[in-house]
Amino acid sequence: MAERERVDSVPLISLITINYNQAAVTCELLESVRGLNYPRYEVIVVDNASVEDPTERIARGNYPNVKVIVSPENLGFSGGNNLGMKHAQGDYFFFLNNDTEVTPNLLNELLKPFKANPRVGIVCPKIRFYFHPTIIQYAGYHPLSLYTGRTWSIGLGETDRGQYDQGGPTDFAHGAAMMASRRAVEEGGDMDESFFLYYEELDWSMQIQRAGFQIYYQPSALIYHKESISVGKASPMKVYYLTRNRLLFMRRNVGGFPLYVFILYYFCFALTKAALVYAVKGQIAYLKSLTRAISWHFKNKIRRPAKAVLPPVVAIS
Repeated sequence: MAERERVDSVPLISLITINYNQAAVTCELLESVRGLNYPRYEVIVVDNASVEDPTERIARGNYPNVKVIVSPENLGFSGGNNLGMKHAQGDYFFFLNNDTEVTPNLLNELLKPFKANPRVGIVCPKIRFYFHPTIIQYAGYHPLSLYTGRTWSIGLGETDRGQYDQGGPTDFAHGAAMMASRRAVEEGGDMDESFFLYYEELDWSMQIQRAGFQIYYQPSALIYHKESISVGKASPMKVYYLTRNRLLFMRRNVGGFPLYVFILYYFCFALTKAALVYAVKGQIAYLKSLTRAISWHFKNKIRRPAKAVLPPVVAIS
């Protein structure tokens, strides 16, 4: 009885992952979750209208505490995670790509910044590449350039020698693995579903920070990412969403003179360069995706947040 009371006293964590025609990959994640040493968590698998319902396959694996939610339509990354939150009971939501594998002490370490500071809203672990396990993918984010709309992961491509083992606030969360408190979600809001795929975690990071919370990088928590299994290194779909959503993110979150400079830069340099490269290589499908991405902005109104400005963030030194 005493042991049961100790377990009930720790926060419940809801692990939320999305499956889209990759039941085998999702089951590999669930296998790795068995190794977690945190005593109280649930797993929610949101299936985004896969050709084959993964429920039976996941059930055959006899994974503990797993609930499968099958969506009748593909809701994308943002919509799928929002659906998962509706079914989650946890005090914390841990959004996890299905192409990741966890380490035993992951959840314990991710909780520490929340306990130390009530204004921490999202905590991300250090991320390394699964197939190159000493190489860093994410150790926080560099600040966003207001004029180019560019940011990139700290440590990306570097061998991990402990050079980023100092945790602290960072500018953006990484969508492959990010834990949010229920309180931060209630005050900051759900992910914006208009993004569908790519840039949604950057936009959501902005929402959470505007609500007064920090994004925190926790290097003692570690996860491995089998990057780009879902979409591939390059595809017409990836070109479409990256192009469309970079402009969407900036239009939603940056205003005034910086936005005008960005639009000038984006149309005169970034898009022109991409179009020329695709044309020279004969990648007609990519050119069509580029055109569709820009056309989308002429056909759709942008819903801007109440305060579309970048909040001050203490960057990792």
